[in-house]
Amino acid sequence: MLAIQQHRGPDDSGIVGINTLAKKAFVGDVQNDKDFDEPCDLIFGFNRLSILDLSPMGHQPMESPDGKVVLIMNGEVYNAFDFKPELESKGHIFKSTSDTEIVLHLYLEYGIERMIELLNGMFAMAIYDFNLDTLFLARDRFGIKPLYLLEQKGRLAFASEMKSFKALPDFKFEADFSRLDEFLLFRNVVNNTLFKDIRNCTPGTYLSVHEGQLQTHVFYQIDSEGLQPISQNQAKASLEDALKKSVASQMISDVKLGSQLSGGVDSSLVSYYAAKSLAEGNLETISITFSDPKFTEKPYIDQVAQTLSLQSHQYEMNADYYFNVLEKAIWHFEQPLNHPNTIGIFLLSEQARKHVTVLLSGEGADESLAGYSRFVRATQSPYLSKSFLGLLKRNKDNLWEFLSYYCQKSKRLVMETAYGSPKNARALRKDFSLKKAIASRTQMLDKLTGDTILRQRKYELLTYLPDLLMRQDKMSMAHSIENRVPFLDNEMVHTSLNIPAHIVVDKHNQKLEAKAVLKEICADKFGEAFAYRDKMGFGIPLRSFMSSEGFQNRWNNQIAPAISRRGLFETSALNQWVSNSIKATPEQLDAIWLMLGFELWAQQYLDA
Repeated sequence: MLAIQQHRGPDDSGIVGINTLAKKAFVGDVQNDKDFDEPCDLIFGFNRLSILDLSPMGHQPMESPDGKVVLIMNGEVYNAFDFKPELESKGHIFKSTSDTEIVLHLYLEYGIERMIELLNGMFAMAIYDFNLDTLFLARDRFGIKPLYLLEQKGRLAFASEMKSFKALPDFKFEADFSRLDEFLLFRNVVNNTLFKDIRNCTPGTYLSVHEGQLQTHVFYQIDSEGLQPISQNQAKASLEDALKKSVASQMISDVKLGSQLSGGVDSSLVSYYAAKSLAEGNLETISITFSDPKFTEKPYIDQVAQTLSLQSHQYEMNADYYFNVLEKAIWHFEQPLNHPNTIGIFLLSEQARKHVTVLLSGEGADESLAGYSRFVRATQSPYLSKSFLGLLKRNKDNLWEFLSYYCQKSKRLVMETAYGSPKNARALRKDFSLKKAIASRTQMLDKLTGDTILRQRKYELLTYLPDLLMRQDKMSMAHSIENRVPFLDNEMVHTSLNIPAHIVVDKHNQKLEAKAVLKEICADKFGEAFAYRDKMGFGIPLRSFMSSEGFQNRWNNQIAPAISRRGLFETSALNQWVSNSIKATPEQLDAIWLMLGFELWAQQYLDA
């Protein structure tokens, strides 16, 4: 299991076997694959990417001084060192300068519930306590780090990556397509997978395993946020202060740290505060550009780099690279590659490894601060807009189904985050059910409190963001890069969600702006034209990529026949969209991409 995901931690490996009946722990030898002195029914294995305390003192698994508690933790806890003086005053002795050891001593002092409430950071961890004869598994508030669980009769396995389960005796990946309708519409299944018996631990929860019983405990609820509204006068200063502090706290590293710079508002502000906390000219940024001016944000990347005297490393991506690394990226992602720009992050991380080990990114701002155009639409009448007329026109062939969800507020908000349309989903799968696809998400939204914009932000943090975080984690760790997300600091999210709807979506020059407060801060640093331009995101020129001769040949000779043989999806409409990709709609291009990713994933994980 360790060998399969060694890319996540190439600097050191450790293994501890635990005999829970005899109450003994045994240190294993990773290099020689030596058996433990006695049979062990629980095993902890860890691959280390050394970030804090590069010495052997930071080695994991880590044991308490009395040997009664064993811990492994992936990630970083940014406020860990705040607790060190207090712990030392209570008699705790530290042998390392790693955050992991502080977390271990917080557990020893306070127990699992209090310890986990104190942590501000990104983490997935496992703790075994001999005194309680209990295994604890925990994942951070927002799901920045993965923690997959395999639950089968007679065994529970856990790992940062599902591919590690391949090493288990008598294990084979099996498909679970019970939520395929949801996947077709949204490209992911929230905190779940397309594999039988495997799920991702829900963010903000920890699990306890005692005497064969697994229980889930919630330690963080997103619905507890947004209850202390910040005034218009204070919003900008409060948000800027929170972001400045968050970036400063996430600069802790004993290895080289840089910034992932797309040229957009979020990553530019993260780069700004990161640069200010270092000597001038010391921050290195990594960026991906395209030759097509409609997709590249190079002028804005250059502006930020020049303004802040950054060491800017820029790499151009082309169609050849894109399709050459598809299989490799899918192997790392472990699910169908749902976002085309995943390959961009793969290339960015691959190149970043030449310069840094830690990257800061702007992920999470759009969800917590209402950055997508759909947040603007949510403030307007759903029936008196150009977008409604466009939707009516696009859905004229299935008008009744369209109106059945559009006229219900919760369903309309849920459908705002759909990538495909029911019509296209049905073209791919005849028995597609819209009702099944949106049922669990609508229930989730209906349980959230607050005004429309607050509920939508909470909902997107729960459903839309986790998949983007998995993309960041898998693509960066494929190249042994740690990706940090300052917008998801505990206090940053708390501040963001306390900013009321009329402030996060507000008018500037007579135009309603999404993420208005953050754009105002950005305008102060880089100018109005920079901050208030139309959002580009991390776009990919799919149309030109898919129109290339190489892609067309590969589709016709390899991909389409394989999809047809698998028998899950219809290919007639799909093949038409591919052959006419120059004129295909954006939705159709997305559907081609989704089916391409799905088939290549199925070949690697289900057919192997």
